[in-house]
Amino acid sequence: MARIKGATMTHKRRAKTLKLAKGYYGSKSKHFRMAKQAVMKSGNYAFVGRKLKKRQFRNLWITRINNAVRAQGMNYSTFMNGLKKAGIELNRKMLSEMAIHDAASFNALVETAKKAL
Repeated sequence: MARIKGATMTHKRRAKTLKLAKGYYGSKSKHFRMAKQAVMKSGNYAFVGRKLKKRQFRNLWITRINNAVRAQGMNYSTFMNGLKKAGIELNRKMLSEMAIHDAASFNALVETAKKAL
């Protein structure tokens, strides 16, 4: 029985890694050993970046809400507390969108939060 050699699969695996490293600087895109390290590191950066993106967007929404609420003579934490006591459950993304695009309804929410306190 013939012996099965692994050259084909090894070549495919290495080609896949080199394809992922395409566009990297210098020998990181040409040599397998360096490309493997660069691809692993970039994968880690991408994973962390996906988590940071969520954190940064939440931070942005809170900043927008805070700025819109301060114009009404309130601060963010008391506004959110008032909404919670009023039984209004809107997420921060929607609140920030309302603050930007629909100021009248956002001002109504601010008044509702003030009354609930």
